[in-house]
Amino acid sequence: MKKLIFFGKELLTTFWFLPVLIICLAILLSIILVIFDNSIVISQESWFSFFLVNNSASARSILSTISGAMISVAGTVFSVTLVALTLASSQFGPRLIKNFMYVKLNQIVLGSYIATYLYCLLVLNSIKDIDGYTFMPSISILFAIFAAIANIILLIIFIHKIAISIQADKVVSDISDFITTNLENLFPEKMDKEQISKEKIDITSAISAYRKQILIKSPKSGYIQYISLESLVDLVTKQDSLLIVHHRPGNYLVKGIEIAELRTHSKWEQETIEKLLNQFVIGKTKTPQQDVEYSIHQIVEIAVRALSPGINDPYTAIACIDNLTSTMSYLAEAKFPSKYRLDKEGNLRVIAKTFDFEGVLDIAFNQIRQFSAGSAAVIIRLMEALTTIHKFTKTEDHKKAVIRHAKMVLFIGEQTIKEKNDIEDLKKRAKMILK
Repeated sequence: MKKLIFFGKELLTTFWFLPVLIICLAILLSIILVIFDNSIVISQESWFSFFLVNNSASARSILSTISGAMISVAGTVFSVTLVALTLASSQFGPRLIKNFMYVKLNQIVLGSYIATYLYCLLVLNSIKDIDGYTFMPSISILFAIFAAIANIILLIIFIHKIAISIQADKVVSDISDFITTNLENLFPEKMDKEQISKEKIDITSAISAYRKQILIKSPKSGYIQYISLESLVDLVTKQDSLLIVHHRPGNYLVKGIEIAELRTHSKWEQETIEKLLNQFVIGKTKTPQQDVEYSIHQIVEIAVRALSPGINDPYTAIACIDNLTSTMSYLAEAKFPSKYRLDKEGNLRVIAKTFDFEGVLDIAFNQIRQFSAGSAAVIIRLMEALTTIHKFTKTEDHKKAVIRHAKMVLFIGEQTIKEKNDIEDLKKRAKMILK
């Protein structure tokens, strides 16, 4: 079931699905309204008749005008979107193009204009005025007029949204919001005092209890997008085996590389092994659904680009650090899933490769620190960020990881900052952690 949810979410994030859905709804709506027009008779004396078109020539003219305008504006929307994507790609990196494609407003605007165009064509085709027989889909034409008005308003909103969406602070903020939502789904629980203690499982004894070893190799090259651990536990439990997974979502696999290792008492059928491999979704690109580091890499890329000599924009880098501080503060309290998965009887069935706080902290701040050499404002903000994160840490391992980064930031500051007062400011903030 979770695997179906994964594919459903991936489908919703494509650029074509929502526009195609809107177009299909428009085609269906045109058929329904034309049938409705054919089944009712509107009195010419009612006040409602003043808003209806009763002349076939006027009806054709209105629908032709609306359809022509909609397809023209659709071309404009395409052009504006491509310009925004080009600017975002050059300024923030090509990996952010996906984020702009994910924006529902862009998909709705594209779909609504093409849908209105097709709707008008279908209604236009239903108008009949031959051999004394006249059919005028008045309600359908009135709906087309309202759709045209709504699309004009939608165009204004779209241009406003595009103008805002390419601003650096807005881009970073949107990614940060996405990370927060994703982390709340992946790590919904916070650590309590009982969960801080380390897990004690005798892995060596668990592995040595099985006589046979089967190597599971990757069927193709690509990134691991999703692993259904629950399904793996059920499958391995039925075979009374132990599965050791060597890779996690976000890792790149080469065809034929060892993806996991099976410890078992009996031989597995090839069909069962293929069923096991189906629980690993491998694709050409990374996805954020299970990959914690995916969106963090995007913010880091923006910060690194901002710190490059060609751009030299420390304010954008500082905005990235601020948002990463929020992310890491959340993770400092979050309960990371155990890499040991047990069956209902408490037997160890899967040893997964999972994310940990120290690894994510390295991903978030290592490159920014390396590229911040000589920038006093960025280095000092890095130290302030680590000070804030340190306040949220609950385990000694987490505290040691933050302290290790604080020492590296202090070292690069002392080596590259020339102004003594700036160094003193950095040391003053470092003392809050390095007591």
